[in-house]
Amino acid sequence: MAWISLVVAGLFEMAGVAMMNQYSHDRRWRSLLLLIVAFAASFYFLSYSMQTLPMGTSYAIWTGIGASGGAIIGMLFYDESNDWKRILFIAVILSSAVGLKLSS
Repeated sequence: MAWISLVVAGLFEMAGVAMMNQYSHDRRWRSLLLLIVAFAASFYFLSYSMQTLPMGTSYAIWTGIGASGGAIIGMLFYDESNDWKRILFIAVILSSAVGLKLSS
């Protein structure tokens, strides 16, 4: 259950990053509210997973999901560069997260 909670925390982290970008573009209260809710949920699920999983592993996977997911969302929805090198390094981040899961 802790691993599922950690993945959910990472997904909320991605949503928070997307809402941060959205809020910087439109300055609407709805975007700000969704940003706050997404990060609050992310921290809640992260803290729940850290009751079972080691802190270093949890934090590394959480930030890996958030960083790579944020980059992917930027490429898909905000016309950010989708250069092959960028995709390669996102794959490295994700494979590192999988490696941490396999080793713990």
